[in-house]
Amino acid sequence: MKNPLSKRIVEIKPSGIRKFFDVVSEMPDAISLGVGEPDFDTPWHIRDEGIYSLEKGRTFYTSNSGLKELKIEICNYLRRRFELDYDYQKEVIVTVGGSEAIDIALRAMIDPGDEVIIPQPSYVSYEPCAILANATPVIINLQAENEFRLTAQELEDAITEKTKVLILPFPNNPTGAIMERADLEAIAQVILRHDIFVISDEIYAELSYKGKHVSIAQIPGMRERTVLINGFSKSYAMTGWRLGYACAPAAITEQMLKIHQFAIMCAPTTSQYAAVEALKNGDDDVARMREQYNQRRRYLVHAFAEMGLPCFEPYGAFYIFPCIKEFGMSSDEFATRFLEEEKVAVVPGTAFGACGEGFLRISYAYSLENLKVAIGRLARFVERLKKS
Repeated sequence: MKNPLSKRIVEIKPSGIRKFFDVVSEMPDAISLGVGEPDFDTPWHIRDEGIYSLEKGRTFYTSNSGLKELKIEICNYLRRRFELDYDYQKEVIVTVGGSEAIDIALRAMIDPGDEVIIPQPSYVSYEPCAILANATPVIINLQAENEFRLTAQELEDAITEKTKVLILPFPNNPTGAIMERADLEAIAQVILRHDIFVISDEIYAELSYKGKHVSIAQIPGMRERTVLINGFSKSYAMTGWRLGYACAPAAITEQMLKIHQFAIMCAPTTSQYAAVEALKNGDDDVARMREQYNQRRRYLVHAFAEMGLPCFEPYGAFYIFPCIKEFGMSSDEFATRFLEEEKVAVVPGTAFGACGEGFLRISYAYSLENLKVAIGRLARFVERLKKS
């Protein structure tokens, strides 16, 4: 019997995030700080709009690219928040989460042998999606001493004649790093000089704690070579609604839409109606959740300083990335022992790239009460390690 499996698929490693989540789900009294799942319910007025759409029998397919009303509101939002103008008819696609947008953007832009630059540590899907698109991933190992920002020199050094796309993952999962306007302007000069394109994953754009998020598409010369990806999961606590979007020049979205048509048809209709309400009337909800995340962020920064665990201050997303190199064990070993001995799940930094070794990702998308209990257990665990 022939092997029914694709060699390429078999060689891709499964996500390193789910391993600890699956264990903790069956462990009594355990606390998980491992998954980027907001602990807030989707705001009621957004849920109510989804319910209303069902009551009105809106259970049909939308157009492949998305509900007209939603695409218009996406454009209104980007204009209002970031002074970006897109044509809702030709330059916007509504997708099944931001993850689908990443996948179809790469598949629409890549020819076999093209190189895709991926700064790491970063979201687990980028490298597998690049491989599935027949690209050659080129990894830039971001440095803690640079607050895990991408520098212009690091990008310059990674570019070859085969480079086609840079994935720009900021605000960053897992580090919480951000890129400010000056950082992006320096990066843009390199991009323009080498004539490459950008897939900018801005799913955490509203969760920035050091001034307003800046999109690289705002930098002169960059809009026409950027695929901007965003969605509703993180900022509106709508993870299970599975809704995202991509905005890009029409020449790119036209090809992305082909893949979306054949693979997906359209994003969930109920979710799209709910998302219209989120964009129209959800700014206060986002501000309220951002403030609570910021309180938790400040608490964790202070707690790590008190226990002497090195950690740069994150200014985006809802993750913190402490260093545990002093204990002489791998990130996986530390996380495994911490789970077994203290019943708290965190994610080894290596789940987000080899350069994450020596770090842990801790999510603060959890209540302050749970964070305090979990950090108390971590402090106890660290104290034992220091004495051993």
